[in-house]
Amino acid sequence: MTRSDGYLLDNRRTEAAERFDAFATLFDPTTFRHLERFGIGPGWRCWEVGAGGTSVVSWLAKKVGPTGRVVATDIETSRLAAAARPPVQVRVHDVAAQEPPGDGFDLVHARLVLVHVPDRERALRSMVKALRPGGRILVEDADPALQPLLCPDDHGPEQQLANRLRQGFRQLLADRGADLAYGRRLPRLLREAGLRRVEADAYFPLTSPACAALESATIRQIRDQLVTAGLATDQDIDRHLANVASGGMDLATAPMISAWGRKA
Repeated sequence: MTRSDGYLLDNRRTEAAERFDAFATLFDPTTFRHLERFGIGPGWRCWEVGAGGTSVVSWLAKKVGPTGRVVATDIETSRLAAAARPPVQVRVHDVAAQEPPGDGFDLVHARLVLVHVPDRERALRSMVKALRPGGRILVEDADPALQPLLCPDDHGPEQQLANRLRQGFRQLLADRGADLAYGRRLPRLLREAGLRRVEADAYFPLTSPACAALESATIRQIRDQLVTAGLATDQDIDRHLANVASGGMDLATAPMISAWGRKA
C-alpha cells in the first residue's frame, strides 16, 4: 500500500483483521493456484507487496523454504509481526514512493493493492524493475466498475439498500483516488511494461459466509465516513448490518482480476 492520508481502509483498525481473514478465505485459493503454476519452490526470492495480513506471506515462506527469501512490505506492518521470522523479512515500505527493497526477485506479487495507490504507474514500474530476467509477476486487483453491485439479484428492499450502500462505498473510494476500473487494465499494463506471456483471469463469488463477513467488517469500518458524507444514515447502516447478519442475502464481491507475466 502507498502512504496516503486519504486511504479509506486503515490496516490499524480492528475491522482490518476481519477483512484480511475474509480475503484469505475468498481469494487465497485463486492466488495459490496461480503461484503453483509458476513452479514456485525452494530457494525462490519473493517480494509480497502491500502484504497486509499473513496468509500469503506464510504460504510463500513454506514454499521457498530456508534457502529462499520472502520480503513482505507495507506502510503498516503491525499485522505481519507473526510472520517475521526466516525466511520472511518484514519492512515498512511505500511501493509508489521508494525504491524496491532489493532486486533479482524470482516473484513479485500484489493483491488488492494497486487499485488504492494514487501513483500506481510508478508502483508497477518499481515492481517490474525488481524482477530478475525471467522472473514472474502476479498482480491481482478488483474492478468494482465491472460489477458494481453487492447484490446482483437486486429483487427486494434489503438488496436495494445493500446496493445503495455499496454505491456509497465506491464513491468514498473514488474520492480518495482509487481507480475502480483498474483490474481490467492489468493485462495491457503488464504488456506495456515489457512483460512476456501475459495472461489474466477473473474470479468473484456470488454468495458465501466470507462475503458476508467482509461486508460487515467493511461497513463497520467506514460507517463514520458514509454518514459524514451524507451517503447513508446510522439507521440505514444498522438495518443493513442486521440484514447481513440474518444470512438471507446473496452478497457478491467485485471481480478480482489476476494478471501475470514474465520479465524478458
